[in-house]
Amino acid sequence: MTSAVVVGGGPNGLAAAALLARAGLHVTLLEAADEVGGGARSHEAILPGLVHDHCSAIHPMAVGSPALRALGLERHGLRWLLPDIDCVHPLDDGSAGVLLRSVPGTARMLGPDGNRYRALLTTPVRHWDTLARDVMGPLLRIPAHPLLLARFGLPTALPASFLARLFTTARARALWAGVAAHAFRPLSHPFTSAIGLGILTAGHTAGWAVAEGGSQSITRSMERVLRVQGGTVHTGVRVTDHRQLPPADVTLLDLDPGQVVDLYGDRLPARVRGAYRRFRRAPAVFKLDLAVEGGVPWTNEHARRSGTVHLGGPLAEVADAEQAVVAGRMPERPFVLVGQQYLADPSRSVGGVHPVYSYAHVPYGYDGDATEAILRQLERFAPGVRDRIVGRRATSPARFAAANPNFAGGDIITGARTTPELLLGPRPTIEPYSTGLRGVFLCSAATPPGPGAHGMCGAGAAAAALRHLGVRTDSLMRLSAPRA
Repeated sequence: MTSAVVVGGGPNGLAAAALLARAGLHVTLLEAADEVGGGARSHEAILPGLVHDHCSAIHPMAVGSPALRALGLERHGLRWLLPDIDCVHPLDDGSAGVLLRSVPGTARMLGPDGNRYRALLTTPVRHWDTLARDVMGPLLRIPAHPLLLARFGLPTALPASFLARLFTTARARALWAGVAAHAFRPLSHPFTSAIGLGILTAGHTAGWAVAEGGSQSITRSMERVLRVQGGTVHTGVRVTDHRQLPPADVTLLDLDPGQVVDLYGDRLPARVRGAYRRFRRAPAVFKLDLAVEGGVPWTNEHARRSGTVHLGGPLAEVADAEQAVVAGRMPERPFVLVGQQYLADPSRSVGGVHPVYSYAHVPYGYDGDATEAILRQLERFAPGVRDRIVGRRATSPARFAAANPNFAGGDIITGARTTPELLLGPRPTIEPYSTGLRGVFLCSAATPPGPGAHGMCGAGAAAAALRHLGVRTDSLMRLSAPRA
């Protein structure tokens, strides 16, 4: 029987393993931690029963992911939940950019900028199910729908700060800046619109959903699919040398490129080894989990019903903060993402105490304490929130890296999304999942389409592995589950 070994049990390793098992391979997954999940795990570190997500938390790119839909995770316990409002970006005057699930609804909230927003998003949202297979994979290939991809792709090449000129109001520009900031890049750089437009388009299609019970529910359901298909999972197994791996026809690595070099050393072709060693990292995050009595008292009423709140003030302030962290400087007012997952999933709360998830963008390897900077941003838009906090837990960049080596230096997106990396992956090649070693493939978030719990990096690597084995891959991503 054809066999596969997968090293790393994050969302991409699990997706690759489950899809290979479904294709008939005998799959063994090895995970260094005591549980699978990688960044898509949850914990109760502050109060028993109070559920915080470890890293991956809000999932606009995962709900409609072709990989997750193909695995039929809803049949294995996964349930997606949606807040009343997807995202809010408050401003100091009490107004806010408000993102609703529908394009027309969001357009109405943006007032004078509504028609421009509708013109930008209506067509890609209408065709997202068709676009997703081209967008959520390697870009250097012949697309299945070239004209549609070109219509979507032209605005993505623009700097986010340039595309912001489409809008005239401060709240529309701020809303766009907060979404674009998910790229962890200066907003003045080319292609910084790509991730923001991808998130908006996918979110308008399926919503900024959370997983019931925590993000761990996504990876636990993926593990169940793998086991049902006959795969085996071994946790607590740290692989530091390729000679530790059991024999297999194909090997897939849910690791960052630096770990691949450590694993294989001089066995890697020199050009691949050099590219992996030059792999550039993104800025880091400093995370602050809070237990808040009665929730956050936002000044803006829409923020009280929103699953995600972006704190960064107007466009110029967000742009300055992102420029600073890329340059290695800690801004006084960092961009802060706040997750209120409990609004969609009340099971995460304990009585009137609610779990509030927050992190600030900070420089790569930042060794300071950003707790106060995050609290100041919260207090700025929610006066009195400090008095409601009954517990907190900070996770520094170093703690992120210790818990997950893929997050070296606190880089939770596994690599800078500069233009070459965005288009090519970790090295210049038309097959970004190939390591240059026969039968060995990279499947981490360092490969296209990048970070998130969508599993598409794993699906792309699984397809590459099956092609190597001479197995047809046209049905690998067949949609076997209805859309959530």
